[in-house]
Amino acid sequence: MEKVTKQLLDWYHINKRDLPWRHTTNPYYIWISEIMLQQTRVEAVKEYYVRFIDRLPTLYDLATIEEDVLLKLWEGLGYYSRVRNMQKTAKILIEKGYKNLPNTRDELLSLPGIGEYTAGAILSISFDKPSVSIDGNVYRVLGRYYKIEESISKRSTYSIYEKYILHILPSNNAGDFTQSFMDLGSLICTPKSPRCEECPLRKGCLSFKSGEVLLYPKKDKKKDKKVVEMTVFLYIYKNKVAIRKRENKGLLASLYEFPNINQVVSEIDIENQLIDENISYYSVSKIGDAEHIFSHVIWNMTGYKVVLKKPIVDYLWVTKEEICQFYSIPSAFAYFCDSFLNCI
Repeated sequence: MEKVTKQLLDWYHINKRDLPWRHTTNPYYIWISEIMLQQTRVEAVKEYYVRFIDRLPTLYDLATIEEDVLLKLWEGLGYYSRVRNMQKTAKILIEKGYKNLPNTRDELLSLPGIGEYTAGAILSISFDKPSVSIDGNVYRVLGRYYKIEESISKRSTYSIYEKYILHILPSNNAGDFTQSFMDLGSLICTPKSPRCEECPLRKGCLSFKSGEVLLYPKKDKKKDKKVVEMTVFLYIYKNKVAIRKRENKGLLASLYEFPNINQVVSEIDIENQLIDENISYYSVSKIGDAEHIFSHVIWNMTGYKVVLKKPIVDYLWVTKEEICQFYSIPSAFAYFCDSFLNCI
């Protein structure tokens, strides 16, 4: 057990990545980095992290910023519920008189958007408290090292991995221990093409010895994603485009989008609909097709540009500059956003 821990820490101290959030132990900054890193690549997070803490350097700044401005700051990272929960947490803590995040697991777990892994990461990295932090990297490294047969798709498997972590958890260097899994899992013990010959744990790794590395960690077969066919409309009037705000619940809640419907229609269908609704227009033309894959659903989108003689009153009409500065358009609509920005 001590050998595994030493191997991990020795390797990390030599090979650790130079990342912006590794120049601080401020719990607020560590929390921001951990939330951003959920479902997002490290390289993509770097720029967002620096910009975010520059704009919102304190918990109070996050608590008091307007939601639309916050969402625009987050634009491109996706999974917007993450940043909404961050603001909820900031407001709760400020109301209770905190100036930073608390340093106990129970307090952290009581806050919106902070789960077992994030709480453990904050406690270990910011406060050097030995803490269990199990994410995909830990599942992969330990699942392969010990050849753990239980599927990580099952919630009950967490406790099995927790026991393994507790066996090798050091009494100090807690933050380095947590981050050693992050780097080993990202750089060496990768999902599809692990570099086993460079791994500090290879001599004791059971799946490496048996030649079965890619079979671990065990997972249940994923269900097929639901596919939604959509038509997206770029209604153009002079130098402006029509957008609308989505409902305040569900997928992409409260974000702005281009008008769309959950069915595929043709140019003739669109023209007939415009005529039926007595909407004057100059032209209807197809933009192209785009796909966006969410965790549980796939959007197959076909886009049309509709140049109007008069604006439709139901929508918010914005310029290219306003979209770039003020309105958060989800990356799902990036193809069509680029189309508008390039056609004006």
